[in-house]
Amino acid sequence: MTNQVRIIITMGAAGVGKSTVGQALATALGWEFRDGDDFHPPTNVSKMTASQPLNDQDRAPWLDTLHQFVHQQLLTDQPTIVAASLLKERYRQRVIHGREQSIAIIYLHADFTTLQQRLQQRSAHFMKAELLRSQLADLEPPPPNRALWVNAAQPVPEIVNGIVEHYNLPTTGTETG
Repeated sequence: MTNQVRIIITMGAAGVGKSTVGQALATALGWEFRDGDDFHPPTNVSKMTASQPLNDQDRAPWLDTLHQFVHQQLLTDQPTIVAASLLKERYRQRVIHGREQSIAIIYLHADFTTLQQRLQQRSAHFMKAELLRSQLADLEPPPPNRALWVNAAQPVPEIVNGIVEHYNLPTTGTETG
């Protein structure tokens, strides 16, 4: 792919580094960054804070809001990085439907131990380590021909540089590490 990409979604299970990589990538590209967690309705945040996994019904309004946001960004030609779990294929399709040529999916993955350790080190986030198993149970990795698979155990600057190179994206020259 070339510079036709206007939206990049960093996806994967909790603790994989979606926001960290997304923010670093947005800085390197000079693009806007948005965390998909900010689009959850208060009821979803309350459930996750109480260590209750979300179901498809819970996620529906979140996915609709993400879809509207992504499409608005494309309509206004605002290049944006969005960090969102989008664990299932139907979730991804609900968000990007009809705009696949302009949206790149970055599938960040890591082993269970790495994810669990990262979640246990976070203190200011509503997603608790107890929910990791439910996220991994729901996870449907995207096919490699529909997403760039990235090992999230790599250093963030290497991840960002790999994404930039893969999509041939111009950077601002800002350090990513």
